[in-house]
Amino acid sequence: MTSSLDVIVIGAGVLGLASAAELAARGHVVSVIDPGEENASTVAAGMIAPAMESALDDLSLDVVAVLTAARRLWPDFARRHGLRLIEDGAEWRGQGGEEVARRLHALAWESEITEDRVATPHDARIEPAEALSHLASRVGVVTGRAMEAQRAERGWSVVLDDGRKLSADRLVVATGAGPALKGLPPKVAALIARIQPIRGQLAEVDGAGPALTVRTAAGYAVPSAGGMVVGASMEPGVRDLEPDPEAAARQVRAVCEEADLAEGSIRPRVGVRGALPDRLPAAGRLEGVAVALAPRRNGWLLAPLVARVVADALEGRPSEPWAAALAPDRPGLDLDSPHRRRAKRVNSGGSDPSAPAG
Repeated sequence: MTSSLDVIVIGAGVLGLASAAELAARGHVVSVIDPGEENASTVAAGMIAPAMESALDDLSLDVVAVLTAARRLWPDFARRHGLRLIEDGAEWRGQGGEEVARRLHALAWESEITEDRVATPHDARIEPAEALSHLASRVGVVTGRAMEAQRAERGWSVVLDDGRKLSADRLVVATGAGPALKGLPPKVAALIARIQPIRGQLAEVDGAGPALTVRTAAGYAVPSAGGMVVGASMEPGVRDLEPDPEAAARQVRAVCEEADLAEGSIRPRVGVRGALPDRLPAAGRLEGVAVALAPRRNGWLLAPLVARVVADALEGRPSEPWAAALAPDRPGLDLDSPHRRRAKRVNSGGSDPSAPAG
């Protein structure tokens, strides 16, 4: 068995807490630094939806394969960490159903087609607040904002905004779409700089919600304890967290009309997700640090797979079969600094397009 490690995880979204809970379940002492604010994982519908996401988002087969692998891990992950996985499937309602059915079939997802609906049994959901609370209960949570990472004799130290310093053998960075922490290795900072923020708005709607997750051309409606969650917009490059009640009301109206649901009073909420160019997260070791970053809008779906890849990397275990697809230094992410890229071009005899014309 791997000897016990002390681990600090910066970030209390689903990827950070899932990785922390997985490490704790393996016998490690884990502290999660939580800034105490809402994050993209709390402003979420909790969908674990590989089938509908694959069909609706025009994903490559490589990305679909990763989503499928993550979905297979969910029942065991939920059991081991005390999470309530709701496996009631999902359905499409309204216009566009024929195209959705065609895509599901092309991607080998099982579906059932009726006159005005397309249902798939493969999608599931979870209550985000409840699940995050359960994951957090499995680890030590330190409330505070991480300001700086420092290499230490035993591994890493993290300085908080109130001057406290935490030290551990290993460090996991799960900071969402936020900026790079001071003191992180250059390639980790470069990876974080590659993450594109995506603003998403959803609305909590009071009243009777659907019996299961409903997708429409206007958005989704997911059952919740108080009614339903309706969403969601995606605005790449935007970090603004101010809700837009008028836009939320328009979307709720459109989704309810398409899905034949009753409208109720709404509470719009906004979160900012992170995404990398190939639409897959970054998980694994990079320059002595582990990362769990940028799941785009599939953080809940991908959490068990990311957690396993991160834990295996910190323990030095043989890589999970999907680890290469999530590797933080995988081809295409281009993590060299601008100075290194310029030197490579000059040394290879190429021109430097960043140099002034003359």
